[in-house]
Amino acid sequence: MSKPTVVLLHGVGLDHTMWEPAAALLADRFTVLTPDLPGHGARPPVPEGVTLADLTAGVVDEIPAGSHLVGFSLGALVAQHAALRRPELVATLTSVSSVCARTADERASVLDRLRTAEADFTTSAAASLRRWYDGTDVAPERVARTEATLLSNDVDSFLRCYRVFATADAELAPHLAGIAVPALAVTGESDPGSTPEMTRRLAAALPDCRAVVIPRARHMLPVEHPEAFVDSLTTFIGECAHV
Repeated sequence: MSKPTVVLLHGVGLDHTMWEPAAALLADRFTVLTPDLPGHGARPPVPEGVTLADLTAGVVDEIPAGSHLVGFSLGALVAQHAALRRPELVATLTSVSSVCARTADERASVLDRLRTAEADFTTSAAASLRRWYDGTDVAPERVARTEATLLSNDVDSFLRCYRVFATADAELAPHLAGIAVPALAVTGESDPGSTPEMTRRLAAALPDCRAVVIPRARHMLPVEHPEAFVDSLTTFIGECAHV
């Protein structure tokens, strides 16, 4: 009997390697796919004006029908868009460290980070690493790998994708009620950008969604606490399978 498929979509400026700790824990029970989003990893840079729909269209061919679709940060917005536009691909939807319907202050904060990246990409990358990892027990070599991934980006392509991340939740918000599949929204208790409040906001917006907040975790939840992340995910998928 074939194993169910889990598809993991990474965040902006990252690539499939961010999922290595979690994918190793999932591999015994699932077929695990970790495609790179357009403009990331070995894929070519995205053009000016790229949209959430473009990013989704560029990855849906990597999602088999009936997959358990998991997205992290920007990947969560892509996963939500896929669940809306290509529901036959999605058995369940999990949004990890996802933003949702940012307030004016939340929007101003992320746009300020975008302006910092436009002015000085290297300084922006260093700030991201501090925001994600300071005070955590993540191994230095894992932090170094994240840094190398960030710094290997084509800067213009990164900025175009970051603008999608900074703005596309407003585009999605009016349509979230149309996502009919069972859903999970999970984030870290100490995530300053994709906050527990946003996770509860997302769970309230989706028709069938539960919210989970992982104690003492920051933004890079699947890297910082892969066991807790995988436990939340597999519990959710298992409960859906027995409904």
